[in-house]
Amino acid sequence: MNPGVMIMMYCTGICPYCVRAERLLRARGAAEIEKIRVDLQPWLRAEMTEKTGRRTVPQIYIGARHVGGYDDLAALDKSGELAGLLAG
Repeated sequence: MNPGVMIMMYCTGICPYCVRAERLLRARGAAEIEKIRVDLQPWLRAEMTEKTGRRTVPQIYIGARHVGGYDDLAALDKSGELAGLLAG
């Protein structure tokens, strides 16, 4: 994985899909994941919704690309596209 690829995830502390997304990203070599906790900072949920058009977590960005939630991330992994995104 390219160390310059930024991964950012809107999440909550109790979301099982957030945990799964983080596990999948780490299994694919992601060392740094910036987590924005919308449960601790509720005003950031409005920011997330405005940026992504979605209200559910996780919402994941790899670089500038919004990849979506866990199901979207898993589909990218299954198709092989996730590896390319993480490689930069």
